[in-house]
Formats: sequence, structure tokens, C-alpha cells
Amino acid sequence: MMRQYFDAIAQEVFVALNQDEQATLWLAGEVTDFVRFNRAKVRQAGEVRQLYLTVQLICGQKHVSQHVALTGVLVEDSTVLRQVLTELRGIVKEVADDPYLLLNTEVQSSEHSEFNLLPPTEQMVADIMIAIGDADLVGILAAGPVFKGFANSLGQRNWHEVASWNFNWSLYLQGDKAVKRGSAGTRWDTAALKAAVAEARSQLALLARPAKTLSPGSYRAYLTPAAVSELVGMLNWGGFSEREKRSKRSALLKLISGDASFSPLLSLRENTAAGLTPAFQREGFIKPDYVPLVKEGQHAGSLVSPRTAREFGIASNGAGGAEESESLDMAAGSLPKAEVLRALGTGIYVSNLWYLNFSDRAACRITGMTRFACFWVKNGEIVAPLDVMRFDDSLFRLLGSELESLTVERELLVDPGTYDARSTSSQHLPGALVRSLNLVL
Repeated sequence: MMRQYFDAIAQEVFVALNQDEQATLWLAGEVTDFVRFNRAKVRQAGEVRQLYLTVQLICGQKHVSQHVALTGVLVEDSTVLRQVLTELRGIVKEVADDPYLLLNTEVQSSEHSEFNLLPPTEQMVADIMIAIGDADLVGILAAGPVFKGFANSLGQRNWHEVASWNFNWSLYLQGDKAVKRGSAGTRWDTAALKAAVAEARSQLALLARPAKTLSPGSYRAYLTPAAVSELVGMLNWGGFSEREKRSKRSALLKLISGDASFSPLLSLRENTAAGLTPAFQREGFIKPDYVPLVKEGQHAGSLVSPRTAREFGIASNGAGGAEESESLDMAAGSLPKAEVLRALGTGIYVSNLWYLNFSDRAACRITGMTRFACFWVKNGEIVAPLDVMRFDDSLFRLLGSELESLTVERELLVDPGTYDARSTSSQHLPGALVRSLNLVL
């Protein structure tokens, strides 16, 4: 239904163009059920339906755009879009030529629509309530289809529609003691939800023990996939960007030059084929299934947007304007999750990290805090929760010389962000066992 509506809107816009004009359309929309939990009760439930269209008018090397909300009613929206074209025509002649404008003139149409396999949201809520029992839970469930569309006046049409769910939740004990978790996917798995809640409840009981305070120093550590997500997320602050690389602002310059490396165990790639984001971007360029970023510890590639490609005379690989990873994939290792505590021996079990920032970008050095269910482990057994600590360490060390192993199992971590719209960015990551993590206070 929505796909047919988009085709009709595109036809309305493109037949109204003058001979010397081109146009592109970018459609973004969702139908999402949001349910907020607090103290293990549903406190707020509602539905968000939104549909936005970005219209770009192009005359030679000049271009302007306007972002408008649509109703989904063709007659009403056609009237609005005719007015938008009139307004853009009055502006485009006044703007300067854009020397880095690169248009996709090769028509590459595509369609990816996954059948909605999610149960009714009411059923998902009922499953959550049964799983948590008498635990004190806080969280937000978001579920429903997200769709993106691209069209240009050359005849290209691209469509992406996937229904998914994301449950961002915590079990709370008291004070600042809580166990934080995130679950997501395109299929609802009641058994996996129950297992995750059971694991969180067991850790919640451990949090009731007297806390242990560590002195600053280096400690053997296991980082869960959620903690690894925070670390590699820092690399996404321009580290994978071709523009930042050529502007000498990338945190991975030493990796790119060969002056530093990660562990041979570490391989990262942009895995669009297995992610939730569309395989095309706002300018209509098609993304390859995979883009290698780090291969066995060495630099393997960058994300290249059309503007960067035009500026530096290289090929684009379909990256968005920010040149950030949207479907980051880290290769698995050989350590079974069931053997993590035994392999750790004595050290710290890090469930979550937060407040990360660069302390020395050129050295790929970052700082941050431990948070939510971090534990002291002795002889392969959790013995006490840890007070919050700050770490400061180089990723070239943590994911380089100090990386001992990665887990066999990986987790799909979907960005729970809902600013403007539900995010479709995701990471597929293992846990990491490191020989030492530097805690500074």
C-alpha cells in the first residue's frame, strides 16, 4: 500500500518538472507502537504514524531541498508538493553552483519488503509481563514497520520496508544498582526473552551483595557485547570515514598509515546485507552487501559518500553523508559464552560502559565509566558487584595487544534511538576477553 502511494507521489512531482530540471525524493516513515514500562507496569502506550518526504530540485550544479510532512492522502499531499516545487524554483536560481554535487545517473531500482512476522503488540507486552514476574522493570518497547524510499526523475525507484521490534530495558534493585539489557529483532522470540530476563534476575541478586571498590590500575576484564558496542561505537566518530581520513581527523590514522594495528582476531565490516538499514541512500547510490573496514587487525577500507567521491576523484561505495557505519559487523571468535567466567579467572566482568569520549583522538585513546552490573570475578566465580570506575585506554591496546579472545556467540544490538524517528542502525558483536583494562579512578 505505502509503496504504491510513493510511486504515485513520485509521478505527481516528476510530471510537473520543467525540461531543465531534475528532482530526487527521499521518503521516510514508520508505524510504531510504543509501550513504556515502569515498576513492572505499563505506564504509557501509543502509536506513532509519521511520513516525511525530502524533495530536492536540481538545475545543473545548483540544488535546493525541502523537508515536508505528508498525510498519506494522495490528493492532499499532491497539492502540498506542487507548492513545494514552486517555492524551490524561486530559490534554486539564487544559490551558487555546488562543485561536489554528484548524481547517480545509472538507474538502479530495487525493492526489499519483509513480511511482518511480529505478533500483536498486546501479545508482546503480555509475554514481557509474564517473563518479569515480580521484578522491578523499567523500559520501552518499540515495534512495527519502518519504510524508506528513493525516486529520481530519471526513473529510478528504490523501496525498503522491514518490521522490527526493540525492547530497551533494565531490572532495578535500589540506588544506582540495576541490570541493563537490550533485545531486538525481526521475529519475536518468547523463549529468548525469558532467558534474558532470567539471566538479568540472577545478576540482580548478585548486586545485593556488598560492593567492592577497586584501586586504580590494570585489570583482566571481560566485556559483554553491549560494552564492546560502546568501544567500537567510538570508531564510528569519523574513524570509518574516507573524508575524515583524507582530512587527517580520523582516530584511525595510525592504523591507516601502518604505525599501529589491532589484534589479528579483530575484523570489522559494514554488513548492509544483514542489517536493518536500506541498501540505498538519499542520493540513490546503491550500497554493496559488504564493505571491509578492518581485516585481521589491519585497515581494509573506508565508507565513501558521493560528495567525498566527487571531491577526491574516487568511487563511492554508497555511504551516507556522515560516512558512518549503520550495520557494523564484528567477526566472532572461539570462546564459548558459557566458558567466559572460567577464562576470565580473576578480574572484572563489564556489562556496560557509558559517558565515553576521546581523551586523545590521534592515539585512538578513549575514556569512560563502567555502569550497570559490573562485577568482581575471582577464580571464575562472581563474588561482588563493583562500584563505578573510570577507565582510560587506547583501543589500539584494548583491541590490539590486550585482546585475548572473542566469543563464539554474537548479539544483534539495535540502536534504540527515536529522535525524529526510529533508528535502523545496528551492530552484530561478540564479547571480548582482554588481558588488561586501565582503570584510573
